[in-house]
Amino acid sequence: MSAKKKFFAGAGAVAALLTSGAAEAAQPKPWEMNFQPAATDIMRQMTWFEHYTLWFIGPITLLVLALLAYCIIKFRESVNPTPSRTSHNTLIEVIWTVGPVIVLLFIAVPSFQLLTAQYTPTEDPTLTVKATANQWNWDYEYQVDDPLSYNSAILDDGDRAAAGKQDMAVYPRLLTVDHELVVPVNKLTRVLVTATDVIHAFAMPAFGVKTDAVPGRINEVWFKPEKEGLYYGQCSELCGKDHAFMPIAIRVVSDDQYKTWLTAAKADLDGANKALMAEVDGTNKVAAAGN
Repeated sequence: MSAKKKFFAGAGAVAALLTSGAAEAAQPKPWEMNFQPAATDIMRQMTWFEHYTLWFIGPITLLVLALLAYCIIKFRESVNPTPSRTSHNTLIEVIWTVGPVIVLLFIAVPSFQLLTAQYTPTEDPTLTVKATANQWNWDYEYQVDDPLSYNSAILDDGDRAAAGKQDMAVYPRLLTVDHELVVPVNKLTRVLVTATDVIHAFAMPAFGVKTDAVPGRINEVWFKPEKEGLYYGQCSELCGKDHAFMPIAIRVVSDDQYKTWLTAAKADLDGANKALMAEVDGTNKVAAAGN
């Protein structure tokens, strides 16, 4: 195992220890500045890369600010009435050419590695789901024997009681849907994304997943969630007047729970969802994740 993979594995183990016994998924917070807690290895790598690039962005920003302040003070008209006519300086030109090239190399190499990882699944998918975007909801089709299809739309506040989703901590307003996408934990899920009308986007921040849903075209993303819980995303492409009311909810459960739900959902989707909610919410009381 490479040093980089060891780092990510260790970070995942520490995160698991810190979150065990508590809510297994975080929820959006007001004025939040960081990413949502990573629920996949890819998102953990993205978080690492963001922290890594800040070590370059911070000093460069401060350097440019210092140079601007120096030039403003040193070369202001009141103390420098005769401006310099220097056309070039070889040393400075070499520095501002070579310096950025070195910085870009340090950023480019890990970014290419991350991009490669995003497009290179570590294994064959256990589950394939087709997600079709509409104004302003999602159709999900499970590509399994005797396929399961259903629609997922934002849940109106007046329907919360009937759906058993009154707990605002678990089912936040404007992010809760009537039917979540249910997937098994620690299994690779492939999502085929398309649209029926205009361009939308399928985004799940905690998974490190985001791709456009384009009419007449199928884009593919994948994720392998490492923690059970209820995760939220949203359409991330301006798609019309109700763009802000087009959430995505993914419920990650154990493999046994997923298989039981899938069998029951083919006969009675609402009944299967309520049975799964009763089991999961009664034992885990997870919070929402993503934004």
